Amino acid sequence: MIRPIAVTMGEPAGIGGEILLKAWLRRAEGIPAFFAIDDPDRLSRLAGTLGWTVPIHAVAGPEEGAACFHEALGVLPRRLAHPVLMGRPDTANARAVIAAIVSAVELARSGRAAAVVTNPIQKETLYAAGFRHPGHTEFLEELAGGDAKAIMMLACPGLRVVPVTVHVALKDAVQRLTAAAIVSAGRITARALMSDFGISRPRLAVAGLNPHAGENGAMGREELDIIAPAVAALRTEGHAITGPLPADTLFHAAARQRYDAVLCMYHDQALIPLKTIDFDRGVNITLGLPFIRTSPDHGTAIDIAGRGIASPESLIASLQMAGEMAERRRLRRSVA
Repeated sequence: MIRPIAVTMGEPAGIGGEILLKAWLRRAEGIPAFFAIDDPDRLSRLAGTLGWTVPIHAVAGPEEGAACFHEALGVLPRRLAHPVLMGRPDTANARAVIAAIVSAVELARSGRAAAVVTNPIQKETLYAAGFRHPGHTEFLEELAGGDAKAIMMLACPGLRVVPVTVHVALKDAVQRLTAAAIVSAGRITARALMSDFGISRPRLAVAGLNPHAGENGAMGREELDIIAPAVAALRTEGHAITGPLPADTLFHAAARQRYDAVLCMYHDQALIPLKTIDFDRGVNITLGLPFIRTSPDHGTAIDIAGRGIASPESLIASLQMAGEMAERRRLRRSVA
């Protein structure tokens, strides 16, 4: 890949820095070229503290980051206001965290970066600095501008899930669930499976909300009044789709062979099976954006930050998936 992937710093007091360094140390394992948008001094100090030999090279842009990738970790500088104390987030550094995300998106939209991979953020720390979004997904949707509608997909080898409602209380998720939201999520998911995953005829499954998918109204009418009409609408549009299906029988090994992605009705319905199947290699993918964005499917792990024990597997999987998605888009453009 000619263009490298932009990796944001995430929460400086969390594990983002050390899993970034570990990923670079494993760059020979088929990881596409990447550069960081971060504070070079803090990464140098962190590598030194952990005893890892990671040359840090401040770069002026992605091109330099790609050129030096095999000899050094290229870092596009975003200086932090305060020195980092691992495990202790500092609101004074929030502006640099946000600026790193903005820079990564700008570079991806301009075509200079192949994709954006975001390290985990500590949202409450950003809120104190004026950040007003529930998370990365909503912020990226705003940065994309226009009519972009972003949804979250979680993926690991063998399973892809899309929650229709995300970061809201369960009682609110039930209230916010609409046929229109399910239809929108189905359309975006199907398009992404074709363009970014190379699946010419995506098969979608749709989970029910209630136990046993409502048992024809005996355990709730959401399946009859909301979910089934949405499935019918998507099927009318030509999508290969089944549901609503009981969630308790939707994720075992044989069932997973029957679909390419599942539309789930709320956050934990999607994330519990995925994290149970493959906790270490889960990837968060934002669908519906004009650029590629993936992220590790875990948080900042403040409690273990700076000890060098955090697993880089999810970040490595995020980099590899972003690289594969970028290559598929490149090939589609070359054919067109």
